[in-house]
Amino acid sequence: MRRTKNARTDEIRVLKQMKSAEIDTTDIPPAFDWRRAVTGKFYRPEQKLVPIQLDSDVLAWLKGQGADYQTRINALLRESMERTKPSKSVIRISDYGEFAA
Repeated sequence: MRRTKNARTDEIRVLKQMKSAEIDTTDIPPAFDWRRAVTGKFYRPEQKLVPIQLDSDVLAWLKGQGADYQTRINALLRESMERTKPSKSVIRISDYGEFAA
């Protein structure tokens, strides 16, 4: 038997009002193969506007690859960050430019 659109809408409304622990998910099979999973597909970190000084030849090279040079700068920095093994202590720079441990 096929559900109508209204019945589905009603069910979604009821599910939204429930707590996660109350929803029966036993009919969902467990996922064991994560090889094709995409990390960070829906993750959008908060971005901060910061002034940065770059060598003119580096900036010219980035701009020469297309209009989205700022996105490429971020991607290059993220790649470098992820390649680096995390240390035991993480140093964060607060919004005020001070170092915080």
